[in-house]
Amino acid sequence: MVWVGFCAAILVGILAGCKSTASGEATSASDAKGNAPFMAGTTVTPPQVADDALSPEKTGGFDGAKAYAHVAALVGFGPRPSGSQAILQTQDYITSQLSSSGCDVDTDSFSADTPAGRLPMKNIVAKIPGERQGIILLSTHYDTKKLDNFVGADDGGSSTAIMLELARKMCGMRPRYQIWIAFFDGEEAVRKEWQDPDNRYGSRQMAAKMAASGDLKKVHAMILADLVGGKALGIRKEQNSTKELENLIWETAKRLGYGQVFLDESAPVDDDHLSFLSRGVPSADVIDLVNSAGYWHTPQDTLDKISARSLGIVGHVLLESVAVLQTK
Repeated sequence: MVWVGFCAAILVGILAGCKSTASGEATSASDAKGNAPFMAGTTVTPPQVADDALSPEKTGGFDGAKAYAHVAALVGFGPRPSGSQAILQTQDYITSQLSSSGCDVDTDSFSADTPAGRLPMKNIVAKIPGERQGIILLSTHYDTKKLDNFVGADDGGSSTAIMLELARKMCGMRPRYQIWIAFFDGEEAVRKEWQDPDNRYGSRQMAAKMAASGDLKKVHAMILADLVGGKALGIRKEQNSTKELENLIWETAKRLGYGQVFLDESAPVDDDHLSFLSRGVPSADVIDLVNSAGYWHTPQDTLDKISARSLGIVGHVLLESVAVLQTK
């Protein structure tokens, strides 16, 4: 994903060393000179168990500690760019976790032409049957950008973990409308800069496939999560997102007492939701690119940046937002 006008519009004077490339993608000062060593200067091992998780009784049954454990597992595979050995391990992990939660799992293996050549990719979708034909689509990407020592704890890891925990909660349900939980491959650009069409490979593949099958017109709402695990979480509205859907999510967050996390500010972000938004599907992106900016797309995006409390809050909001959408 890339924040349009990221530094110039939002962070000037806030994040020292931040600058924008010609494409608008933000990089840190250390990245401008090359990647810093993995966990450079760090001697403390990040905790492998959550130490700030909210009780599931306070978050609608969503377990932030379980989500945190998923992030730890994903980070343990190392960098996970599309076509890598580590992403194969990640795919196996996602499908096994979904199956153990009782989910019906569909996979779509495809090849994408990229600046690095033709790469194998795979979308994974958990499908929860409903009483009616409409679809509520939740989504994340699980790949990491191809950078040395970049394990994407927040970028790719946090949102994937939330979707796995939502699947655990939802796959035993029989809702009014179907719920699909999609895990996209190939969100990240292969080149350093974000420039179409070198990005969103998996979401574009799924949107096109659903359009061809006729399923796309059944989607009532598409909600994307990305970069949602930070310790100082502050999620701003994404300006391209469908306002009615976005307002529903933010109103739900405020009703649950999370108004200090879901903020009444906005900025545009290019992300996987655009693949569906461009085809007329009501879509919203739940993302925090401000508070993650110091480690975004750097080797410092590690497990110590992740808060189980943040995971629990976002999971709770998405769980309750889906419940509201089921009444529409």
